[in-house]
Amino acid sequence: MSPDADRAGGVVRSLAGIIDGLLEATVVGSFSRVGAAVRSRTQGWDDPPRLDGKVIMVTGASSGIGRAASIALARTGAHLLLVGRNPERLAATRRSAVAVRGGGRVEISSVDVVDPVALGAFAEHVTASEERLDGLVHSAGALFSDYQTSTDGTELTVATNVLAPFRLSLLVSPLLRRSTSSVIVTVSSGGMYTQRFDLDRLELTADGFNGVTAYARAKRAQVVLAHEWGRRWGCDGVASYAMHPGWVDTPGLSTGLPAFAHLGPLLRTPDQGADTVAWLAANGPRTQDSPSARRDQRREGAGGIWLDRRCRREYYLPTTYRSPANRRRDGDRLWAWCAARTIPQAAQRLQ
Repeated sequence: MSPDADRAGGVVRSLAGIIDGLLEATVVGSFSRVGAAVRSRTQGWDDPPRLDGKVIMVTGASSGIGRAASIALARTGAHLLLVGRNPERLAATRRSAVAVRGGGRVEISSVDVVDPVALGAFAEHVTASEERLDGLVHSAGALFSDYQTSTDGTELTVATNVLAPFRLSLLVSPLLRRSTSSVIVTVSSGGMYTQRFDLDRLELTADGFNGVTAYARAKRAQVVLAHEWGRRWGCDGVASYAMHPGWVDTPGLSTGLPAFAHLGPLLRTPDQGADTVAWLAANGPRTQDSPSARRDQRREGAGGIWLDRRCRREYYLPTTYRSPANRRRDGDRLWAWCAARTIPQAAQRLQ
C-alpha cells in the first residue's frame, strides 16, 4: 500500500471512530437502528469468515435474535445445533437456515433450557455425538411480567437467563475445551446498564415483583458470568464475550416491553441485532486483538460488553460501578451460587 493510500485509510478510520464515539455518547443514536446502519457503512463491515467444519450451538433459535443469528451463521458453512422450546418455530428456523446455508448441517432440538432433566439429556446427547464444540451462543431468554418460579422454586427470570446458561455451559465445557479455540457469546441487554450487580438482590420475591427490574438484574448477572467463563476457561482456549443487541424489534420486546414497540422505525431489525452475535461467534478470540478492544478492555479492567462489533464500556451510571477487585469477588460468588443450584459436583470438577 502506498503512503498516500495508507494516510487516506487512516483518515477514514479516524473519521469512523469519531462518528462511532458521537453515536455512543447518545443512547438513542447508539442503541437504535441508526447506530447499526451508520456504523456498518462507515466502518465497512465485512461478512463473517467461513466456518466450514466448525460446530456452533445456538439457544433461543426459534425466534428473534437467536433465529437471526442462526441464519447468519448458516451462511458461514458451520454445522449448527439449534435449540428452542417451540418445535414448529424451530423447524421454521431450520428451513430458513438450510435455504441459505453455506454447506454445513443444521440440526434442531426442542428443549426447554430451564428444565434441568431435559437440558442434561440434550447435553449428554451432544457430548456423545460431537467431537468438539467451537461456539456456544446463549440467546435464550425471557422477561416475565408476573412472578413465576421454575420447578426447583427459583424465580423464573433468574432460572431462564442465569442458571440455564450456566448449567448448559458447564455440561458442554469439555467439548468447548476440546476445540482449543472456541467461543461463548452471551446475548445480554442494554437494560443491564440500569442495575448494579448485587447477588443478594438478584432473585426477586413475589412481594412487589417487577419484571423489568428482574430482567435487568439477570442481564447484568449474565455479563458477570460471561467474564467468569473467560477467566476460568481462557487458558483452555475458550473465549467468552457478552454483547447487547441494542433496541431490536422482536416478539420478546413487544410482549415484555410494549412501550419500546412505539419506537417503531428506530428499532433495529433482528438481523441488525444479531450481527455482532454472529461476528463474535465467527471471529472468536481474534476479536480481542483489535486496537479498540484492547483499549476498551483496559479501561474496563478486562471487562466490557460488545455492541456493533466493538467492545463498549460496561458501566454508564456511577451507582452501578464495580471496581475490578469487586468484579472478581462478584464472579466467584455468582459462580458458587449458580453451582449450588445446578450441578455442584460438576462445577467443582470443571472450574
